[in-house]
Amino acid sequence: MTYEFLMFLHLYTIIPCVFIGGLLLIIKKGTTIHKQFGRIYMVLMLFTAIVTLFMPAAVGGSIFNHFGWIHLFSFLTLWTVPTAYLAIKKGNVKSHKRKMILLYFGAIIIAGAFTFTPGRYLHDVFFG
Repeated sequence: MTYEFLMFLHLYTIIPCVFIGGLLLIIKKGTTIHKQFGRIYMVLMLFTAIVTLFMPAAVGGSIFNHFGWIHLFSFLTLWTVPTAYLAIKKGNVKSHKRKMILLYFGAIIIAGAFTFTPGRYLHDVFFG
């Protein structure tokens, strides 16, 4: 698969997460709609994190000539989603809430901000 294909696949899965995740943070918790959108959000986040692991770092240094600092957000996602799911299944609402807030702000807001740095595709789209 080409980098461009993976990049667009990542964009097509992460953009809905920006809106779904934001919605989930503001709507009433524990409702049927919260649970349904939460499942969709978690599946999309896991899928997009896996996709990013196949994308080599385009900016900055790299490990093994592939992984960059941005990949830490992928690993954060791959850890946070299952542990947040398990937390809510065990009734640990506090842990689930903390993990989901960490996921949204870490893997979407902060990582998303990095995608607008020079040398990245979205920087070129919006500022180039």
